[in-house]
Amino acid sequence: MSDYRRIADRIADDIATGRLRPGQRLPPQRAFARRRGIAPSTAGRVYGELVRRGLVVGEVGRGTFVRAAPDGPAGQALTEPGPAAAPVNLELNYPVAPGQPELLAPVLTPLLRPDVLAEALLPAAATGTEAAREAAATLLTTPAWRPAPERLLFTGNARQAIAAVLASLVRPGGRVGVEQLTYPLVKEIAARLGITLVPLAGDAAGLLPEAVAAAHRSAPLSALYVQPTLHNPTSLTTSRSRLLQLAQLVHDLNLPVVEDRIWSFLREPGDPLAVHAPALTHVVDGLSKRVAPGLTAGFLVVPPHRVAAVGDAVRSGGWSAGRFALEAAVRWTAQGTVARLVEAKRADAVRRQRILAEELAGFAVRSDPGAYFAWWELPAPWRADTFTAAAAAHGIAVTPGPAFAVAPGHTPDAVRLGLASAPEPDLRRALRTLAHVAARRSGDRNGP
Repeated sequence: MSDYRRIADRIADDIATGRLRPGQRLPPQRAFARRRGIAPSTAGRVYGELVRRGLVVGEVGRGTFVRAAPDGPAGQALTEPGPAAAPVNLELNYPVAPGQPELLAPVLTPLLRPDVLAEALLPAAATGTEAAREAAATLLTTPAWRPAPERLLFTGNARQAIAAVLASLVRPGGRVGVEQLTYPLVKEIAARLGITLVPLAGDAAGLLPEAVAAAHRSAPLSALYVQPTLHNPTSLTTSRSRLLQLAQLVHDLNLPVVEDRIWSFLREPGDPLAVHAPALTHVVDGLSKRVAPGLTAGFLVVPPHRVAAVGDAVRSGGWSAGRFALEAAVRWTAQGTVARLVEAKRADAVRRQRILAEELAGFAVRSDPGAYFAWWELPAPWRADTFTAAAAAHGIAVTPGPAFAVAPGHTPDAVRLGLASAPEPDLRRALRTLAHVAARRSGDRNGP
């Protein structure tokens, strides 16, 4: 028992002093056992102890890799705490506009009258109310598209809207095509519904139609889930010509589409895929990003012949919206509060993107100038898990790239940075710290 711990102590010393560096691969356990003259079972205990201490991470099919590394002349490890500072969470991504509470509060005050509150606390149907349908149709309108109010359904939030549509479209065991990198909660929803996600390739213009067609030929897809506007995590917006190609393809294949537009409010109104394939496209949107995550509603615009089926899924899943949230949304929309918040958040996102560009200049960062997130392709030899651990040691939470990957074993060496939630001074400090961490590991202590 003590032998394997002594060996683990020596490996830990090598990591702490920099003889083993972040991302460095340890030998396979059998090779390690031969070199040390120990039994393979003892080598397994050594590796297990190193994992327990958080010094290494094992990846099936790839091996065991070092997490920690030296952090300066004193030999401090990158995964040890850095200088004391308030934690900064760049995983959460809920935008709050300056003065947002002051904008929202006056609209809620009338709802607190006993007679109005009594009505607002009644259960809400999946179809909401007539006023809610009109308000949502107004919010979602683009230059060439205004959804018919009778095609609108409501859920507690956009995630529930996605779950309801997929539950209504896909039987357990069915296949749904998605971008190779996709919204992580879609992976969780699919797992709970017994759905197989099929990763589909794309390029700078968006999802490749030929990738959809090839996947459908190999085994029929039941649906397609896409984020054509400000794709999470890459911020890519699909070109209009590519949207037209996709619309023609899904029409030819008679393939239903779930179009997630939760971040589309940050761009000047662009027409959804639903304009070009209205009989197949189910549009998902909501209030969590436009307004606030704590009092929200999800919106669904579905083809006319699908209203009853999706409504049944909303009810059976327990995903109905709260009546109070719908009443608040109606008033916020009618009084222009949502429009003012959208304008303020667009300006806020632009400011934060400028901070990102200043602090991560020289690194490979993919983003849209108006987005609230960015995709950082890390400099070699950083890997997503070791960089995430190093960031956490400095009190900064980031989302590792593999969280978005659909294909098994696909581990992109990238992280997503959520720019929306941290105050701007904290955001700048966090990005500057991350730049220093990345540059140290890539051999330049003064920056990229």
